[in-house]
Amino acid sequence: MKPLIELHGLEKSIASKAGATWVLRQIDLAVEAGEFISVMGPSGSGKSTLLNILGFFDTSFGGRYRFDGVDTGTLAPKARAELGRANVGFIFQHYHLLDDLTVAENLEVPLSYRDVKSGERSARVADALDRFNIVGKKDLYPNQLSGGQQQLVAVARAVIAAPKLILADEPTGALHSSQGRMIMDLLAELNAAGTTIVQVTHNDEYAARGSRTVKLFDGWMEGAGSRE
Repeated sequence: MKPLIELHGLEKSIASKAGATWVLRQIDLAVEAGEFISVMGPSGSGKSTLLNILGFFDTSFGGRYRFDGVDTGTLAPKARAELGRANVGFIFQHYHLLDDLTVAENLEVPLSYRDVKSGERSARVADALDRFNIVGKKDLYPNQLSGGQQQLVAVARAVIAAPKLILADEPTGALHSSQGRMIMDLLAELNAAGTTIVQVTHNDEYAARGSRTVKLFDGWMEGAGSRE
């Protein structure tokens, strides 16, 4: 079986008057379906940029990115975006819930992008509310929830469409320790059920919850060769 994610010579730079500033350099990485990968490194090492590329948010890069056997560089922009919407769920450090929508309405948003019929959307939202024990919060707005509750809703939103891949960018960074462990327990449960997870974290304890750790420094992956 082919890996879910294959990166070959992946590079990313930002143009400036002084020349190109490299954000990622020569990244070679394969992630098998069902793996739980932790990405670590100091601020500015390219971690979030890597996640944005994996999540199809950033399509301006060099090298090759294959997702589930598809060379994403050969796709038209619309097809590439559709591939991401159909297969990737994203969890952000600061939740990114829509403030003017209730919890239930926030959960429905990813389904509306996937042409899921109204009746099925309602059923999936009800299942997610029950699964994550937030039925009592369904009519509340994000500003009526604690940080931990908002992140719980964000996790539910990320998985409601059963994506193959969940990308988590510092998902516990804005939470206190007990809330952070709760979110990590949820990610571990999702991974045990077969979801592939790539998380960015600065926390050694949470990184160890993954099956392996990838370390970045100045855009280079540890062990990838000499740095310029």
